[in-house]
Amino acid sequence: MKIVVIGGTGLIGSKTVSRLRDKGHEVIAASPNSGVDTITGQGLAEALSGASVVIDLANSPSFEDDAAMEFFRTAGHNLLKAGIEAGVGHHIALSVVGTERLQDSGYFRAKLAQEQLIQASGIPFTIVHSTQFFEFMGAIAKSAAVGDSIRLSPAFIQPIASDDVADVMAETALAQPVNGTIEIAGPEKLRLNEIVAHFLKLTNDPHQVVADPQARYFGVELNDASLVPAGKARIGRIDFEDWLAPQLARA
Repeated sequence: MKIVVIGGTGLIGSKTVSRLRDKGHEVIAASPNSGVDTITGQGLAEALSGASVVIDLANSPSFEDDAAMEFFRTAGHNLLKAGIEAGVGHHIALSVVGTERLQDSGYFRAKLAQEQLIQASGIPFTIVHSTQFFEFMGAIAKSAAVGDSIRLSPAFIQPIASDDVADVMAETALAQPVNGTIEIAGPEKLRLNEIVAHFLKLTNDPHQVVADPQARYFGVELNDASLVPAGKARIGRIDFEDWLAPQLARA
């Protein structure tokens, strides 16, 4: 089966491509560097020709409100149009747990717009809502750093390892479309400020983390339900300590 992975050279994309190729499928790792550009449409028709499944893992290069909306609307429109013309039978997109609850953020408004385009396209689809990746703990800390301190919400987060995300994306590509959303999350529900503080301590980062209920998370004030699954979710196998151990060993 031919499967096209948009964003196939990124963190989740490269792992998903590897898993699907190991199962014997023809997989196109599509990205601007490989001549496939969802913004301009360049290379889309050729890449999607004969494809049964498209997995959209591309992300906006900017979190700025207008730029994110322009990216997801333009890329989504072009990709879905090309998918319809190619007769793609299953369109899969990776999105974020809590997207519909985080609409004070322009980025999450853009992600919701992307989802709505998919739902209205007529192509059978599956949207995978994932919690935040362990790999982004450092980026979260950096985004909230002011001087020597980092102010973060004490709201719950249930982060997941990228390997677990890639497992789900590969399995979803080989399953029937659900024409709806599935949720995935890590095995532990943790306080955002506490997990980031623990990560910084173990990586010898001197920043001090301050718990602040009013602290914004990419523009949104959080509560305990914001970043965790609302209902039944598929739970990953890798917890934070198991993920972190090899990272520290390589440091």
